[in-house]
Amino acid sequence: MTDELRSALRGRLDAVDARASEVVRSSTGENMISRLGTADWLSLGALFWAWVGAILFVSGEPNWAIVAVLTGFAFDKADGYYARKTGTASAFGRQIDSFIDIFAYLVSAALLYHVALAPNPVVSAVVGFVVLTFGGLRLIRHNSEGFGDEGGTSYYHGTTVVHTHLVVLANYFLLQFVPLWNGWVAGATIVAVCPLMTSDYKAYKTDAGHVLVGVAGVLTVAGCLALEFGVI
Repeated sequence: MTDELRSALRGRLDAVDARASEVVRSSTGENMISRLGTADWLSLGALFWAWVGAILFVSGEPNWAIVAVLTGFAFDKADGYYARKTGTASAFGRQIDSFIDIFAYLVSAALLYHVALAPNPVVSAVVGFVVLTFGGLRLIRHNSEGFGDEGGTSYYHGTTVVHTHLVVLANYFLLQFVPLWNGWVAGATIVAVCPLMTSDYKAYKTDAGHVLVGVAGVLTVAGCLALEFGVI
């Protein structure tokens, strides 16, 4: 065995030993709950409201379900803001955030389509599968690649799960007010935008973008409450 090969094998074995030690520490060390910081608890708040929304969706209360999900959205935005301001952002926190995004945006979007938009269960199954598939792949890629950077401005690779969720919400309101709109058209538009989540589109992360999404959220809540109480 040459010295070069011996050195390469030693390096590989050291890496395996280090990984094994990390696994042992994670399974026998501190309690997982004790690792959660304030930002992580805010993320779990988003998960709670996403679950409340899911219950309301299957109970036939889409307006209140949307309000609950958007309350979770506020918690989701608060966790990132807190982590950045306090310098406590971590890979662990990002994993938690992505896990919760599956329920807060993807599952809730699929449920909204199923409960309020789908013309039949088969179409609902297809549209929901597409939302979950492309959205899940998008979150996996983000965890693997992180943000891109262009001129000092961060961007997401592809559109985000929030953008897709907004498209589903837009279809919900179009169905209420546009006579020709229906579940087939809604399903087609949702399926059409889902591949953008895994595209090379650059979704820039800017303050203006956050404000626009926030305003859209407030208007959506107002619209749902107006529908619920028969104002419109």
